[in-house]
Amino acid sequence: MSDRFALTGARIFDGADWHDNAALVVKGDVVEAILPAGAIPSGVSATETGGGLLVPGFVDIQVNGGGGVMLNDHPDVASIETICRAHAPFGTTALLVTLITDTPAITAAAIAAGAEAAREKAPGFLGLHLEGPHLSVARKGAHDPALIRPMTDADQAALIAARSELPVLLTTIAPESVEPAHVAALAKAGVVVSLGHSDTNYATATAFAEAGATVVTHLFNAMSQIGNREPGLAGAAIDTGGLYAGIIADGIHVHPATMMLALRGKQGPGKIVLVTDAMATIGTDMTSFTLNGRTIYRKDGSLRLADGTLAGADLDMISAVRYVHRVVGLDLDEALRMASLYPAEAIGQAHRLGRFANGTAADIVGLSEGLDVRNVWISGRKVFGT
Repeated sequence: MSDRFALTGARIFDGADWHDNAALVVKGDVVEAILPAGAIPSGVSATETGGGLLVPGFVDIQVNGGGGVMLNDHPDVASIETICRAHAPFGTTALLVTLITDTPAITAAAIAAGAEAAREKAPGFLGLHLEGPHLSVARKGAHDPALIRPMTDADQAALIAARSELPVLLTTIAPESVEPAHVAALAKAGVVVSLGHSDTNYATATAFAEAGATVVTHLFNAMSQIGNREPGLAGAAIDTGGLYAGIIADGIHVHPATMMLALRGKQGPGKIVLVTDAMATIGTDMTSFTLNGRTIYRKDGSLRLADGTLAGADLDMISAVRYVHRVVGLDLDEALRMASLYPAEAIGQAHRLGRFANGTAADIVGLSEGLDVRNVWISGRKVFGT
């Protein structure tokens, strides 16, 4: 394929507006322009897509595994590449590979692997999400309570050092295990700090947002809930404009009515973003796997420990988009933004991801009118489709 090509024949969504009878022109690994279909420059090869939609690639900031692999079990570059490949057919072109609470040795290995994957420019790899170990045992979810611990100054220093080697580093922490000064230092160093797995109250959550936290991990799950006298972390996530919040839109983790209430009430500029919280099962027919030595069972669309505790999600991003569009009732434009532009904003990457404009990444998803993924390009290279 030449350095420049144009995709034609589909409606194009640039992250804000739709374009009909238009062409998406790509130069190398970036978008060059959206032009009228009849104005493609000479010398630019045109590819007819056969209708459907062209939309910005999905950005997932919480992906624990895929393709039969969990980062916790195999914290190496090969696993990162496998996970990224597993999610591409579902429209995810950039993701934060997520490490669930583990030992210091596994965490260090994951950071080293992430740094190497970044140097090698592994397709789809955006950075790491370290979910723990500085969480609350009271809201541990599927995290191993024996591995949860308070953050030390040494932990803070290690995270800051890791950030210098990674394009994006997000860490989920609970106020019960971390001091506001730690959050301020991490945020100053460019680490995205997310609040989650916490039983904290509203006042403390908002104080941590003031200290530098900008995201909340899987809204409503593993956190203090909204009550009549205490809004909790869930209430703070909705009421605090500076916080973005991930949400797992599988119809299991959050009721659609609850999701709509949150969407209606969310104060900006922060938005609610789709996350999959996906595990090893994505792209496979496996029925179980292990995490920290415990078996997780795949059944009826969910992943659970033997005691019934939800353990991540059996969810891909295009399914989440379809769910919030068809079940929750959002306009398709907004559903697509929740999977692309808004997560890119949440991690400071909206200048190049989640939208089409001159110079943005040529991360493109071709959808059918029925919202099935037909083609995927990452950095201008087709990685899925015919």
